[in-house]
Amino acid sequence: MRWTVWTALATLALDQITKVVVVWWMDLALRGVIEVWPPYLTLRMAWNRGVNFGLFAGGDTTRWILIALALGIAAWVGWWMWRQRPGPAVQASAGLLIGGAVGNVIDRLLYGAVADFLNMSCCGIENPYAFNVADIAIFLGAAGLALLAGDGRNKRS
Repeated sequence: MRWTVWTALATLALDQITKVVVVWWMDLALRGVIEVWPPYLTLRMAWNRGVNFGLFAGGDTTRWILIALALGIAAWVGWWMWRQRPGPAVQASAGLLIGGAVGNVIDRLLYGAVADFLNMSCCGIENPYAFNVADIAIFLGAAGLALLAGDGRNKRS
């Protein structure tokens, strides 16, 4: 469980620090766009009130449903790690997912929406979507759990 906790804390810290630096210190919230390495990396402000790609965006009720859902999933994954006690790679994957989910919950509580700002395009394909460190962590954590968690049986019993 130690790997889960430390990975979640590191992920949460990295997510929130990057949001403060980019959105507020670099004033992306006001500027809207900062070209870092066009077209490969552009900082593009997007307040996401829904889930991936803005799906299910709605008002205040949707915001609270998404907060409850994210916290419920994070709690369930934490309980799973505590109960199963898998190896470090699976625990780290869980920590990525939990830290990312909590990072986006903090945004919804503070701003009413998730602060997305990373936009990457390549090879003539223009990507209209933005994401953040928490989104990357959630994706990598979910992929790690799907690929590494095995059949769910406790191997140490």
